[in-house]
Amino acid sequence: MTSPVPDSRSTPDPSGRHSISSTPLLRASLLWGLGVGLVIAGVMALIGFFVAGGEGAASGALGALVGVIFPAFTALSILLGNRWYGHPQWLQIFFAVVLGGWLLKFVLVIIALLVLFQVDWLVRGIFALAVIVAAVASLAVDMVVLSRMRLSGASDVTLPTAESLRDQE
Repeated sequence: MTSPVPDSRSTPDPSGRHSISSTPLLRASLLWGLGVGLVIAGVMALIGFFVAGGEGAASGALGALVGVIFPAFTALSILLGNRWYGHPQWLQIFFAVVLGGWLLKFVLVIIALLVLFQVDWLVRGIFALAVIVAAVASLAVDMVVLSRMRLSGASDVTLPTAESLRDQE
C-alpha cells in the first residue's frame, strides 16, 4: 500500500522534517524564474523607455514583475503545502493550501489589474506586452527546470514488498 508518511528514502531538511522529492524542483523553478524575471523587467523597462519615456520604463518593469510574481504563487503554495508532508491529513492540507493559493492569486490578479489600469501614467500596451513576455518566460523556465530534473513519476511512493504482502494475509 502507498503511505503518505515519510519513509527511509525521503530526506530530512534542516528542521528535521522529511521533504518531498519535488521540493528541489520547485525551489529551482522559483530561483530561475526570479532571475529570468529580473532580466525581463530590465529589458522591458529599456524597451518601454525608448517607446514612451519614463512612464514606459516603469510600465515595462511593473508588467514584467506582475507576469513573474503571479505564476510563482503556484510553486510557493505547493512548497507551503508540502511542509505538512508526513502528517496524517497531509493530502487534505496540501490541496486546501494549493487551492487557497490559486483562489488568492486570482483575486489578487483581478484587484491588481483593476488598480493598475486606473493609474494615469501606466502605458497599457507596454504593460500588457511585459506581462505576456514574463508569463511565457516563466512557463519556459518551469519546463526547462522540469525537463532537467531527474524525478521519477512515482518518487515518493513506497511500494509493498513480498514480505509486507505475506504479513497482510
